[in-house]
This record gives sequence, structure tokens and C-alpha cells, in this order.
Amino acid sequence: MIGRLRGVLSVKQPPWLMIDVNGVGYELEAPMSTIYDLPELGREVVLFTHYAVKEDSVALYGFMTEAERRLFRDVQKVSGIGAKIALAILSGVSVAEFARLVAGSDVTSLTRIPGIGKKTAERIVVELRDRAAADFGSGPAGVSFGAVPQDPASEASVALQQLGYKPAEITRLLKGAPEGAAAEDLIRHALKAALK
Repeated sequence: MIGRLRGVLSVKQPPWLMIDVNGVGYELEAPMSTIYDLPELGREVVLFTHYAVKEDSVALYGFMTEAERRLFRDVQKVSGIGAKIALAILSGVSVAEFARLVAGSDVTSLTRIPGIGKKTAERIVVELRDRAAADFGSGPAGVSFGAVPQDPASEASVALQQLGYKPAEITRLLKGAPEGAAAEDLIRHALKAALK
């Protein structure tokens, strides 16, 4: 089983990628959340992977974070959801936002994700809400799926980690941010600081 790849990004044609690992090209399918965070072609990248074998095909999926891979795997435990819809979920919302929607039983917002109708959204809420913390485990900042951070600084920190920033970088980027600012404003402040 292939759990992680480190190599050079040689092809990026969403949703397909090719990673060159010592001369071997691995083709992967990835959600847009991962594709947005990829470096330019020719740069090294590390992706968590999910290797899927079916009766008539073999597929490899790539994710920038372990939290994305965990969500991809666990959401497929819901009846009627396969890899295609799991990728659509990750392309439509962040892991933290998906957790918030499920914890809040927000069926209406879930149906805005392409491929998810009302019945599927209801199944997601029913089947994942009660077991969310156990199934999804700890997210990028040690936050469990069912316990999304409520304070803006923690929320901004989780979002920035999903964008690939390390905790030490996040602390540096958030210095000088206005006190009491909303998570969105903190994220903007950090991204502006990163460009300087």
C-alpha cells in the first residue's frame, strides 16, 4: 500500500497530478484543496496518498494534509458516497468547515457541495455526527473533527495549517494582528505578512 509520496511535481492538470519519484511517475487524482496548495511544476512535493483497488481499476489519490486524507476515507463509510463525491466534498469545503456543518446538522449548506443532494446530506449528518470525533481523530492542530475551535485565533491557526504553514510560521505571521479580530481578518493579516 502506498501511504505517502515525496517527489517532483511533473504534471498538474486538475484533478490529475503526476509526481516523479526517482524516475517513476505516479499518477494521482487530488481534490482542489490540495491542487490550490501545490508548488509550481518542477518543485518537490510531499503528498499523503490513498491507494484504492476495485474489481476493474486501481486508483491513487493525493492529499496535502493527513486531515484531508482522513476525511476522504471516512466520508466514504457513509452509504452512497464514493471517491468522486468524497473528492467533491474536499474541493468544496475545508475539513474544519465540513466538521462544523456536520456538527451543526447544516443539511442546507451540505447540499451546496456538488454531488450532494438532500438525502445524502441527511445521511452524512446522521452517520457522522455521533462518531465524528472517534472517526476523524485529531485534525491539523490537534483539534478533533467534532470539536472545531470556537475562538478566532484557533480557527485562523487551523486554516493556515491547512494551507501548509507550520505552527512556528503561523505564530510569526499572526504577530501584530488586531486584537478581537474575526478569524477571516486574522487569516488575511497572516497572508499579507507572508507576502512581505
